[in-house]
Amino acid sequence: MDVRQLRNFVAIVDSGSVSKAAERLHIAQPSLSAQLRGLEDELQAQLLVRSAQGVTPTEAGKALYRHARVVLRQMEQIRQEVREGGGSEAGPVAVGFPTTIASILAVPLFTRVREQYPGIRLQIFESMSGYIGELLANGRLDLAMLFRDSETRGISVMPLFDEALYVLGGHRVCPAIYADDETCALEVLANVPIVVPSASNGLRLLIERSFASANAELNIVADIDSLPTLIDIARLGDACSILPVSALASRDPALRPPSRRIVSPHLQRPASVCWSNSLPVGSATLAVRQCIADLIRELQTDGHWKGITLRAATHDAAPV
Repeated sequence: MDVRQLRNFVAIVDSGSVSKAAERLHIAQPSLSAQLRGLEDELQAQLLVRSAQGVTPTEAGKALYRHARVVLRQMEQIRQEVREGGGSEAGPVAVGFPTTIASILAVPLFTRVREQYPGIRLQIFESMSGYIGELLANGRLDLAMLFRDSETRGISVMPLFDEALYVLGGHRVCPAIYADDETCALEVLANVPIVVPSASNGLRLLIERSFASANAELNIVADIDSLPTLIDIARLGDACSILPVSALASRDPALRPPSRRIVSPHLQRPASVCWSNSLPVGSATLAVRQCIADLIRELQTDGHWKGITLRAATHDAAPV
């Protein structure tokens, strides 16, 4: 087993097809299939399940995929650090952001890393938080911002802030939402038409639990896994959505729906930068992790990131 075989296996899993991977790698498909069979023979395990739709990894294949990603990342870090003369922060760092956080943090992070660490090649993934968590667990990310503040098996966390949730829109069907200048009691939202992310999203679960605890009827009229669409629907006013106010940060103020912070009870969720404690944490990853913590503090202090309460300072946090 060599690095070339690992790289090709990762490409097959990522592509979901041997033929697509062969095209991407500029390798003849029969040759790539032969490599795969050789790898399975060497490891004495079936690595992929073939079907008309393509290929999916078996449990053994998933284990090999995770380890292969680590090896390939380390090889890239070695090359980069040697080119840079050693000792400097260099190489690829893959970071995953939930969409609401990406809307306010991704561009400042890119700018900060380019200014302070030109040897680091930042890779930013944006998606729903559940998928970002899967990418981190599978070894495809070095860091991820996730809505949790406690460690789980294999994942270390650095809690950074607590994020308040707001009701957006709904002003045409429930003017009472905006009776107060700043807040809205959760009970006011009972039976109000609400659009929310699908059931696999952590925010959806938090909303459902909060309404159930308050004995308020939750009236979900659509499942929307698109942040811009959630905001656009809320802006129309015929339904509301529940999101952090940071989701509006990149929008022209004239195109934002009205919003109020939800109280009685306060709806909020913790946010942490997370990493796998089964993977090595290099100097480049540590540098990006500290950039994230610093930027969040600066954006909140400057008033650009509203609705969050910072946790204790996280400078000089040790890798786990």
